[in-house]
Amino acid sequence: MRNTRAGATKNGPRPKHKDKNPKIVQGQIFITSKATGYVSSEKFSEDIEIRPDDLNTALHNDEVAVKLTGKFPSGRMRGVVDTIIHRAKDRFVGTVDVRNGTYILIPDNKKFYTHIELPEKHRGAVSPGDKALVQIIRWNDPRLAPIGTTLQIIGKKGDNTVEMRSIALEKGFDSGYPDAVLAEANSLSINAREIISKETSRRRDFRDTLTLTIDPKDAKDFDDAISYKQTGPERYEIGIHIADVSHYVRPRTAIDREARERQFSVYLADRTIPMLPPTISDDLCSLNPHEEKLAFSTVFEMDTQGHIHSRWFGKSIIRSAHRFSYEDAQASISDPNGIYHKELNVLNAITRKLNRERGLRGAISFEKDEVKVEVDASGRPTRIYKKSRLDAHKLVEEFMLLANREVAEFIFKGHEKHGVARALVYRIHDAPDREKIKELGIFLGALGYELPIPKNGRIRAKDINAILKQVQGKAEESLVTTAAIRSMAKAIYSTRNIGHFGLAFEYYSHFTSPIRRYPDLLVHRILEHHLNGTRASTDEVQEYELLCSKATDREIAAAEAERESIKLKQVEYMQQYLKTEFAGVISGVTEWGIYIEELETGSEGMVRLKDIPGDSFTLDEKNYRIVGERTKKMLSLGDRVRFIFTGADIERRALDAQLIN
Repeated sequence: MRNTRAGATKNGPRPKHKDKNPKIVQGQIFITSKATGYVSSEKFSEDIEIRPDDLNTALHNDEVAVKLTGKFPSGRMRGVVDTIIHRAKDRFVGTVDVRNGTYILIPDNKKFYTHIELPEKHRGAVSPGDKALVQIIRWNDPRLAPIGTTLQIIGKKGDNTVEMRSIALEKGFDSGYPDAVLAEANSLSINAREIISKETSRRRDFRDTLTLTIDPKDAKDFDDAISYKQTGPERYEIGIHIADVSHYVRPRTAIDREARERQFSVYLADRTIPMLPPTISDDLCSLNPHEEKLAFSTVFEMDTQGHIHSRWFGKSIIRSAHRFSYEDAQASISDPNGIYHKELNVLNAITRKLNRERGLRGAISFEKDEVKVEVDASGRPTRIYKKSRLDAHKLVEEFMLLANREVAEFIFKGHEKHGVARALVYRIHDAPDREKIKELGIFLGALGYELPIPKNGRIRAKDINAILKQVQGKAEESLVTTAAIRSMAKAIYSTRNIGHFGLAFEYYSHFTSPIRRYPDLLVHRILEHHLNGTRASTDEVQEYELLCSKATDREIAAAEAERESIKLKQVEYMQQYLKTEFAGVISGVTEWGIYIEELETGSEGMVRLKDIPGDSFTLDEKNYRIVGERTKKMLSLGDRVRFIFTGADIERRALDAQLIN
């Protein structure tokens, strides 16, 4: 069973179960590491709680029907899982062990509250200590362990490659490709020169227009480029050229089917698992310097104020003159003698105007430093640091936002004119939930900041921006930015446009990264239909919403895999610095301990309350702090502290810490 979003099947939306019994509630179950389940319902202000003994084989994210059985003393509704409507997943990664002569898999996922039994006829050649991918084939009795079959032996626990592959496979991403996919990719690569030659006369030619790529220094796939041509006094033709993946990856081909399952490339701490085979992503479609490449372009005539005077959308052929890393581009922006200094400065000036305009319209300025991991040949981390955002990052970002917005508006208004509805994959972002904004206000108040919240609960973007500006450069900046982001609704893919709250765009889609995002590939196909005056087939249109739902789920899984890989490397890296004194900021407070984030690497360790010397501390949840019972000493969220890491657990991907008085 492949991962699918709760409420959907591979063939379309799943019909809702309409139980007439008022004591039956349907929903998605969320299970904690302590095996307690929670199901949200519009009927109740708090989630329904399901005790471990009442889960009846339900697993995290399953769609379930819950039977209400009463209330806890707190007033929260209590329930028992009555039916598993749909399994979120049935494949799990873990470590093989032997107990009482029986082979079992201990899942890496800490929310999986039991082990999986591997009978002899289903276990294959696994050995104790192996990491393996296992599929559950039977689990009917909650009193017994589920029965599984070994799908893949990953390797010995603790090996870097094994651990990284384990993270990816647990989230549903495999580094290998089916033979049919590799064969198609190889055929396209062999015929690349002939394909480009046939297309040259059919496309707008930008090969003699200055075109540049700006990407991370370790990037292998370049799916966007920017061209520059001065057309008059303070007037410029600026092209945003995107790899024309849709010309090569056609619907219903083996490559397309595989890309539909993956939906995204995954960028782990030390490697990339591309959505498309490397011969496609790193070579055929990648806009490598000094090579003729097919592109899908958005071209704008603009002035220095960022105003658009004309626009063009269409297929093109380009040749990148130079490949910049972000750092190299920044150096050229700053150095009058730097390569393409003049051109980059004009582009940079325009992007500043575009950014300012977005701010005036109400866009929220979330800027969070990225954690970067450098590794040696064996995958061992040699350096971890927070990578600051440069003007070069913002330059690329603003032009990509411009292309995404303009494509969405162009298609939407064209469809509106011709009476064609819902034939676009939008990137939408709803206004934040009132309760979450209320919680954010309380959180900020505990840190000494005031967030004005109107009576109707509809927060204004400018008020969030004002808070973000106040915390710039302060110890709590990362905490506040993270909290603000978490208070926002999740941006998702949908065929139903509601605009993008965070970006303050009425129309927005993802067009600029078809090498690494399947929704962008869909938008390319839709735009081509639109430009050609044709329509997508009925089958294609019917699939769009299902694919939007799948893309949203896979995007979340990819982000989780990336975060887990970074956390693993942080734990590995800090093993060599146990007992070394660091500066940090309190990033979390709980009833069992406080979390401290090391300022340089972003590594986070936990100090147990019982291990804080000099007093007994308890949680003051309302004010996000712990308080000493005798001394009344307070340690609050956002406080700067000195501390050491005392333990590093690779298996738990966790660091233990201790405060220094």
